Amino acid sequence: MQQKKPNSNDRIDQSRRFFVKGCALLPAAALVTPWHLARATAVERILSFHHTHTGENLSVVYHDGADYLPDALTEVNHLLRDFRSEEIYPIDPSLLDFLSSVRSLAGSRGTFEVISGYRSPATNTMLRRKGSGGVAKRSLHMQGKAIDVRLSGVDSAKLRQVSIALAQGGVGYYSKSEFVHLDTGRFRTW
Repeated sequence: MQQKKPNSNDRIDQSRRFFVKGCALLPAAALVTPWHLARATAVERILSFHHTHTGENLSVVYHDGADYLPDALTEVNHLLRDFRSEEIYPIDPSLLDFLSSVRSLAGSRGTFEVISGYRSPATNTMLRRKGSGGVAKRSLHMQGKAIDVRLSGVDSAKLRQVSIALAQGGVGYYSKSEFVHLDTGRFRTW
């Protein structure tokens, strides 16, 4: 009996069958790797804060390695509120990631000393009128996307260098007051 040579249509049919069988196995493969094993290899993101104006402290796991933790973000929002007006505004989780990256690159497990987090438009206007240097009219502080900090155990000049090396957002250095401004806007320095 003579064997039939496979033609291109036979190869296409065989590829389709292989693809369909592979797709059918995907849900079963997902069952083989339990979600808790995948999460076990994920890295938690932890930040510690001390608010210099209110005296409040917070050490919080804000990301479990898989997702942001809503209750932790609520705690962060409260701590970084406008301490003058008590207004709370959602802090951009990317700002927290920026802080986490800065602290890691600095080789620190220190606490961020917060000078300013969220600022209400009224507070921002008041500070501009008062002549407080560096208060932008459209400050990202008013959008929960900026923070002014020091990092315990890390010189502010080094904190600035490390932040610039990441090139993730805005980095301002206020040497007289010894703090660094970080934001999630476009990369720029001053």
